[in-house]
Amino acid sequence: MQTAAHYRTAFNAYLGQQLGKREPEQLYEPMVYIMGLGGKRMRPVLTLMAANALKGDYRDALPAALALELFHNFSLVHDDIMDAAPLRRGKVTVHEKWDTNTGILSGDAMLIRAYQLFETYEPVLFKPLVALFSRTALQVCEGQQYDVDFEAREVVLMEEYLHMIRNKTAVLLGACMQTGAMIAGTPPDVQQAAYEFGLHLGMAFQLQDDYLDAFGDPRTFGKQPGGDIIENKKTFLYLKSLELAGPGGVKELEHLFSIRPQDPAAKIGAVKDIYQSSGADRAAREEILRYTEKAFAQLEKLPLGKEAYAQFHAFGEQLRKRNI
Repeated sequence: MQTAAHYRTAFNAYLGQQLGKREPEQLYEPMVYIMGLGGKRMRPVLTLMAANALKGDYRDALPAALALELFHNFSLVHDDIMDAAPLRRGKVTVHEKWDTNTGILSGDAMLIRAYQLFETYEPVLFKPLVALFSRTALQVCEGQQYDVDFEAREVVLMEEYLHMIRNKTAVLLGACMQTGAMIAGTPPDVQQAAYEFGLHLGMAFQLQDDYLDAFGDPRTFGKQPGGDIIENKKTFLYLKSLELAGPGGVKELEHLFSIRPQDPAAKIGAVKDIYQSSGADRAAREEILRYTEKAFAQLEKLPLGKEAYAQFHAFGEQLRKRNI
């Protein structure tokens, strides 16, 4: 069993081979730029790890891993446009570095290129891989729409929020694990367990992302601090504060989420104070742990050797404790 670092290196080398210089430059240069910003490469690494751990050859999974990472970054480019986000991974976003129209078109090209990469697989594998990919891609779009809708709604239920992050983030991690399992030729029950591991890990990952947006170190997190608060996004922290805070805290929080001050620093600070005084920050960390443990329970259903089991377990723990 190779290390996660080995899979990341192998993926980056394959990425460099596939994303060479192409014309028109204005279409492809933003694609190379966003993919070159790196990130954790969590999705392709999970795909390659799953394929190898389940007795396949991880190199066979490289095209699919790149397709999934291209789709993920395509969604980030469009997400940043929708959020008017200035930073991604600590660097200027595509639409800020170029312009909105270029960001939209380059993102579209990334999605198309993702589908092309699946064409490298034989028909017997191509069809189920693309079916999983298409279903997942549509779910991600649904999750993004829910996220946008929730900003304008006065009331969002916790179960609605959890459904939103399941679609927006978690299903893609599930698809990465299942894709690796499919390429390894595993039976449906193993594929499903692999999917569930990725899904629960994705839920924990997104909850951690929301937590870090409020409480992470901007020097390591790589995004605008308090971005969710600025955009009045009703995250787990917000919804849990409404449950736990007293009447005064609830009234203040609802007021803060009804305004968009020119200088948001005071708003961010006041909201974070409510998150902490209500105990919502502790509840978020507990929920992250709960989903991580649900993911680990799925490992028991996978035919993994001790080394592979330990590696997946360590991967999950690393995500739970991350600060970036």
